[in-house]
Amino acid sequence: MASRDELRERSLEVMGKLFGAGVRGEKMPARELAPEFFELASTFCFGGFWSRTELDLRSRSLSTVSQLAALGRTDELKIHLQGALNLGWTKSELLEVLMQTSQYAGIPAAVQALNAAADVFGDT
Repeated sequence: MASRDELRERSLEVMGKLFGAGVRGEKMPARELAPEFFELASTFCFGGFWSRTELDLRSRSLSTVSQLAALGRTDELKIHLQGALNLGWTKSELLEVLMQTSQYAGIPAAVQALNAAADVFGDT
């Protein structure tokens, strides 16, 4: 089992590839309110799961986008849509994934996801 320091190193590597220097320069009030929570959560999430080798980062990113869209988690979806673009997914490919959401999570979930995508893609 990896140590906390090793998980933190892995998380920083993954987040660097996914988000670069930041996500569109947006501030997250929750992160400012509870920085320790975000440190722990990101270390566990990105260091413990995203760094696993059974799926590549692009596949994990697309899976995450589709899950967040289905769950209606638009704040996180916006962040991960930008991350997916950073990893090489195209706007067209991501739109297809979000439209596919309508068939399994419902049209309202797809509409919310597409509205979030419009914000990220600058199509509002």
